[in-house]
Amino acid sequence: MEVTVYILRCSDGSYYTGLTKQEVEARVWEHNSGTYDGYTAKRRPVELVFTETYDRIIDAIARERQIKGWSRRKKEALIAMDYEALPDLSKRGPIEAK
Repeated sequence: MEVTVYILRCSDGSYYTGLTKQEVEARVWEHNSGTYDGYTAKRRPVELVFTETYDRIIDAIARERQIKGWSRRKKEALIAMDYEALPDLSKRGPIEAK
């Protein structure tokens, strides 16, 4: 069973990360048709900007959670396939002294 992790760019410029066991194009159609109420329902139309496919659902769930925790800049680097930038975007900035 293949599972796809995907990122959508919403009409308001925000990103939505999800996963699906069905064809990703069908899932994007569901988002755009308003089949389900949720984050994208009021942010249509949405555009598919990134996908990764996994053989095991547990791996896809872990990846979805990881991406959801990322900053906007880090998600945009992933979408642009700028893998070299990802480690630097993971580092926290300098800690200010109190």
